[in-house]
Amino acid sequence: MIRFAVIGTNWVTDRFLQAGEGIADFTCTAVYSRSAEKGQAFAEKYGIDTVFTNLHQMAASDAFDAVYIASPNALHKEQAILMMEHQKHVLCEKPLASHRKEAEEMIATAKKHQVCLMEAMKTTFLPNFLQIKQHLDQLGTIRQVVAHYCKYSSRYDAYRNGEIPNAFKPELSNGSLMDIGVYLVFPIIYLFGLPNQITARGYTLSSGVDGSGSLLLQYEGQQTLLFHSKISTSHLSAEIQGEDATMVIDQFHRPSRITIHDRKGQETDISLKDDQPAMYYELAHFIQCILQETWQSPVNTFALSVQTMSVMDEARRQIGIIYPADR
Repeated sequence: MIRFAVIGTNWVTDRFLQAGEGIADFTCTAVYSRSAEKGQAFAEKYGIDTVFTNLHQMAASDAFDAVYIASPNALHKEQAILMMEHQKHVLCEKPLASHRKEAEEMIATAKKHQVCLMEAMKTTFLPNFLQIKQHLDQLGTIRQVVAHYCKYSSRYDAYRNGEIPNAFKPELSNGSLMDIGVYLVFPIIYLFGLPNQITARGYTLSSGVDGSGSLLLQYEGQQTLLFHSKISTSHLSAEIQGEDATMVIDQFHRPSRITIHDRKGQETDISLKDDQPAMYYELAHFIQCILQETWQSPVNTFALSVQTMSVMDEARRQIGIIYPADR
């Protein structure tokens, strides 16, 4: 049994704990919140024993073995390093850090203290995403990929009314690319590796973060076009176009229907039925890494996290998005 603590009491943490309900080796024994009242309410909701409002006291506690970090992006590095320095395993929400250098510092700390650190990118563990990977060879030589993750943020109405919610604050290393675009960049690098060339464009909000944007990733003989947005919604499918067939994917970040269309017009559905919560598979994998004392995930590897941050660093440079963390 791996005893988890959670940092954060938002809807993402709710989904994390709901995913853990189906895993025999999972239990949650502690929660951190800046607000004692919110922390206590969250603990009562899930039957959690211990509430912390001080991160240093939390890190020094023996009430848990691993921690799930679901705080704003700008806080990931500091919180993860503190926990790892106290021999806690860390499952950290995506993106792993604000930029590549921070990610490398976190990885160095994990290696030094021999604890498991993994970026919580759920997509690469989903059964239907694995179907994409396993059937790529049916497409022949891949020439073009087009993928979208554009979803109007529930907090954008407040922004339009003159407020600046956390989701649109540069001091928290937020914005469309970091919060949503990463769901495209990470899996693409997982499938195809680092691109030879990156071209990024974006729309910058007055708060200083990007509201939407695109990336053109150029590979040898292949180009990949990614669209992301927190200020509009897309209903388009994704495509991986090969010389022999095209794969159509309903949602690239969480595929549920995948079809292959060959040049003769034949359509093959390769989708799998999947009733588990989206975060179930990444959590189960992370727990197995801990139990087997495998300090680096063989799926969401350190190299993959660093490469993803490198691409997003370059994209932000081209767009002109600068965070306080960059300085």
